[in-house]
Amino acid sequence: MSLKDKIASILFGPKPEETPSGDPIVQQEPLEQAAAEEQSPASDDPALLKLPGDHALYQLYNIRRKEAGYLPAPRLCLDEDGALPEELIRREKSRLQAGLKNVCNFRLKSTKSSESKRKKDKEDETEDDKPHGLDAFPWLFVSSDKLYAWVLVFPPTGQGQELTRDILCQALEEQGIIYGVDARLTDRLSHDENRYFNLFLAARGKPAFDGKNGNIVDYVPRVIERVLEVDEYDQVDYAALNLIHNVKEGQEICRLIRPTEGEPGRTVLDQEIPAKSGKSVPLPKGRNTELSEDGDALVASMSGHVEFTGRSFQVKPVLDIPGDVDFSTGNIKFLGDVNIKGDVLSGFTVRAMGNIWVGGVIEAGSTVEAGGDLTVVKGILGDGTTTVRAHRCIFSKYIENSTIYVQENLQTDAIINGNVYCDGEVLVRSGRGSIMGGRVWAAKKVSATAVGSKSECRTSISLGGLPCTNFEREQVQRELKELEIELERLECQLDSPAKASLLGKARVKLNTAELRLQQLEDDLQDIKAELRDREEGRLECGVAYAGTEISFGEETLRLRHEERQCVAKMVCGEIVVM
Repeated sequence: MSLKDKIASILFGPKPEETPSGDPIVQQEPLEQAAAEEQSPASDDPALLKLPGDHALYQLYNIRRKEAGYLPAPRLCLDEDGALPEELIRREKSRLQAGLKNVCNFRLKSTKSSESKRKKDKEDETEDDKPHGLDAFPWLFVSSDKLYAWVLVFPPTGQGQELTRDILCQALEEQGIIYGVDARLTDRLSHDENRYFNLFLAARGKPAFDGKNGNIVDYVPRVIERVLEVDEYDQVDYAALNLIHNVKEGQEICRLIRPTEGEPGRTVLDQEIPAKSGKSVPLPKGRNTELSEDGDALVASMSGHVEFTGRSFQVKPVLDIPGDVDFSTGNIKFLGDVNIKGDVLSGFTVRAMGNIWVGGVIEAGSTVEAGGDLTVVKGILGDGTTTVRAHRCIFSKYIENSTIYVQENLQTDAIINGNVYCDGEVLVRSGRGSIMGGRVWAAKKVSATAVGSKSECRTSISLGGLPCTNFEREQVQRELKELEIELERLECQLDSPAKASLLGKARVKLNTAELRLQQLEDDLQDIKAELRDREEGRLECGVAYAGTEISFGEETLRLRHEERQCVAKMVCGEIVVM
């Protein structure tokens, strides 16, 4: 710099710097510069508190900067390390801003009052040994949950005392903040160049941890998955479904994981935070089960089949038939599961509340009803009078000349001249995968490899609606006709006490059947319009031969030609085959 420029700088101040374009650079005032730094793009941290440019904090900062010269810009960040929960930061930012407004206004008022007093004493030339000014003031901010405490130090004014470790420790003690205090911070803050107008985390409490609730580990599945595996030869082993889970006496069914105790916490004010202990859960003890000696396990008190009823595990004794159901066993009615190693011979009835497993065939003229699943390893061979019912699923090698009622899904290799009523899906994809003759009515879907035959035998596929409810109605109607015929026959007989007794019983049965039929008719009438609007049901097949009839409610389509890889469904009230 030349001598001329130096003299001009002393008299008129430093010359403004110029930009490359020649325009002078405008120097910001300390207050405006601090606000600009605070609002800069680098301050997008959600934990950073942003204040308006006219805030009292910046006025205090401006006063200190004029007295001390260089001073780093204020920085109010609740979480420098990024370790605090976001919810806590969002909650405390508004509280911090309100608290800062009050303390900064009070500090600014005190500073101006002290400055005016100093000027007045100077004008009056009053001699006073007391120094004029305010000492450094650590302001402490405690979170609402008392787990965190921050400190913001206001600098001294005039001849006030600078921040010392003793001043900071005394402020913490006066506020009762004695737990979790950051000793390193208190040691270095007195000589840190950024000690003023910056927010520091001074103390950290210990949060409480609630105990974990108890849990139960099951060794037997509560929900049985009914999945059939098809081998590389497209064959299904109907004997390997693993639907029955047998246990021996004393075998564990499930084990209890006990709850853990809660761990209490501590606030920065050295107050205990209580913690909740985990809740215990009871073992699902049901029939034929008992607790182990230590009370942590549920074991079977007898050998049998384990089933979860929705609330508890229970062991059901399984009825094992080592051979056929014939005259040596008679008709079977059982509350649990039935395992039949042989066949169900013609004319016999098997009814069970649980699952039924048949290792052989169900012959013509027999009746089988399962409250759960029905598995027939070799197939169902009927003569038109065979009736098979299952309230869940049916798995059979084949079905021929039989009436099938199933409330969930049916899976088989072939259906020949059968009458099937299924509220779920009919899957005929394994093995031959053919449906030939008869009628198959499924509420959701029919999937087969082939439907019908080249000889155009009449094969009907009905979709949608309520197949099982219609089956029940047909059964009741058939029963009504039989009862009416029986009633007419009894009325033609001579009067006798036996006739009166039989007539009374027949009339009671007739009235019961009529009420049941009326109830079914009402149920069908209530949901008839709803089912029509849904347009549910779908046929998927590799080939559908000519002569196959496809029905959706009252709409029927008869195929005139052979269709390959076809899908039939209801679209806008019409049957569409794609």
